[in-house]
Amino acid sequence: MPDPSSWLAETATATAKGGHVRTDDGGLSSALASPLAPHCNGLTPEQLLAAAFASCLHHAAVEAAGEITDEAHTVQVTAEAKLGRDDDGRYRADVHAEISSAGLTREQLADLVAYADRLWPFSSGDNSRHRLTVTPAENGRH
Repeated sequence: MPDPSSWLAETATATAKGGHVRTDDGGLSSALASPLAPHCNGLTPEQLLAAAFASCLHHAAVEAAGEITDEAHTVQVTAEAKLGRDDDGRYRADVHAEISSAGLTREQLADLVAYADRLWPFSSGDNSRHRLTVTPAENGRH
């Protein structure tokens, strides 16, 4: 784990309940699909994963593009997420992302992709940088 003083100052919180997900600042608020009510419309876990990965990787790609080109504003990331089940019933995710940016040579784009992939903690080559801790909420928080 990095030194606590190296963490970025911003922390985000989101809560999912009652068929909706909402960030603490209200920047995102959406209905969720529910396994309890399959007829309801809303975002699926796959859509949320794809959006999260696209957003995170876009952030890294724009930062990386700033080192390669003055056209960082043209960076586009498309992410596709699929969920599967292991034999023991646990979910697994398969995410594929593509990065593009106007006006770059193939070599520059390859450099941009490699740099962005190294920047973000969810890289394609280093599963050891992933850690998720799931704990119960304190009593009284809901």
